[in-house]
Amino acid sequence: MEEIELRELFFIVWKKKWLIVLITLISIIASAIISFFILPSEYETYTTLMVGKSKEYSGMNQGIEYNDVLLNKQLVSTYGELAKSRAVGQKVIEDLDLDMSHGAFSEKVNVSLVNDTEIIKIVVSHKDPEETAIIANKTAEVFMEEVKEKMKIDNVQVIDKALVPEGPVSPKPMLNIAIAAVLGIMISVFIIFILEYLDNTIKTPNDVEKHLGLPVIGMIPKTADK
Repeated sequence: MEEIELRELFFIVWKKKWLIVLITLISIIASAIISFFILPSEYETYTTLMVGKSKEYSGMNQGIEYNDVLLNKQLVSTYGELAKSRAVGQKVIEDLDLDMSHGAFSEKVNVSLVNDTEIIKIVVSHKDPEETAIIANKTAEVFMEEVKEKMKIDNVQVIDKALVPEGPVSPKPMLNIAIAAVLGIMISVFIIFILEYLDNTIKTPNDVEKHLGLPVIGMIPKTADK
């Protein structure tokens, strides 16, 4: 099997370095244009809710307090599913007159439970920063109304209201540009090796010995044109 030294690989890449520069620059410019001018900005904010009223934790009987905490933790999972329900989503869409389906709303609103706590976190991502905070706070408000109406329990309170995000969470232009640069280098090196593999021309005396197995007995030197 024919062996290629590392030095030869480096020389193959180096003699076509212009191709690496060209493809990498094209990748970086394309990524910058897409990141800054084509991809829409996405903003994210969140609100947190706690299951259990503060007065439940100020009782004199410590046994009752402990049982309340256990009950609230058990309710957190149920409340989490209720917060993600169609009833809550549809009510938020109607109240805010949002131009989106419930499916689109579900993609923008994520309800999660903070592990081993009584806290529910509602995260909203949207293209408009102010509307992002409005949707998050409205979702929390509608969710608490649904808890009162459907479960006849009033034990959910807001810990932190959603704030208007200061900057977008996506796209991330610098990260995208860095990834594009790396991909550009990798793709250009791959193309260089493909071109080298397909190139069966003989350019140097070493190529004659290497590819034909014949000794070189003489060379015709280049002469300057008169």
